[in-house]
Amino acid sequence: MRYFLVLFGITVLAVMGIAGRRLDDGGGTTRKPPIYVFPDMDRQLKLRPQEPNAFFPNGVSSQLPPPGTIARSEPLRVGDEAFYRYQDVPVFTGFVSGTTNFVEHNPIPVTAQVMQRGQERYAIHCAPCHGAVGDGNGITRKIGAMPVVGNLHEKRIVSMADGELFYVITHGRNLMGAYGPNIPPEDRWAIIWYVRALQRSRLGTLDDVPQELRASLNP
Repeated sequence: MRYFLVLFGITVLAVMGIAGRRLDDGGGTTRKPPIYVFPDMDRQLKLRPQEPNAFFPNGVSSQLPPPGTIARSEPLRVGDEAFYRYQDVPVFTGFVSGTTNFVEHNPIPVTAQVMQRGQERYAIHCAPCHGAVGDGNGITRKIGAMPVVGNLHEKRIVSMADGELFYVITHGRNLMGAYGPNIPPEDRWAIIWYVRALQRSRLGTLDDVPQELRASLNP
C-alpha cells in the first residue's frame, strides 16, 4: 500500500507538472495552450466569417441561405414602413429613437381590427387583474391573490404617455410582471388603444361625442 501511495503521488505530480502548469524557463506562462482533459467547449472548431474554407465547394465560410429558406422573423409593418426587431424605433421600445423620452402617441394607427384585437388581448392578459372595465377589480383581487391592482382610470395612469404604458406592459412595474415575452409588440399597442377606449368611456364628456351622434345618446 505504501508503494502504491508513493507511485500515485509521483504520477499526480508528473501530470500536474506537464499538463497543469506548462511553465517556461523564465517563470512566466508559456504560449503553448494547456492540455485539456475535459475541454468543455473552451476551444471550438468553427468557421470564421469572410475567411476561405475548404469545407464548402465554393471555398468560402459565409454561405448564402439555401433556396426556399424561410426567415425566422418577419418585419412589423406600420403603414408603408417595415421595422425589424433589432431596430431602435418607438414601435419596439416605446421611446423616441435615440432618447430616453417616451413617445406620447401610439405609433400603430387605430382601426376597427386593431381595436378588436386589443379588446381580445386585454381580456386574456389584463382583465384577470385589472378587471373587464379596467377598474382594478379583476378575479385575482376578488380571491385575494393580488390585493393591490392598478386602477387604469386613475389620473396618474390616464396621464401617462402611450410609450410609458408600452414600457410598463413590456417590463412590468411594482407587483406587475413583465408581459413582453408573452405579448408581441403590435398586440401591446393594440391593448393600449383599447385601454384608452376604456378610459374615454369612463372619463369622456358630451363634448367628446360628434355633434351628429349626440341625438342618439340616451338621456
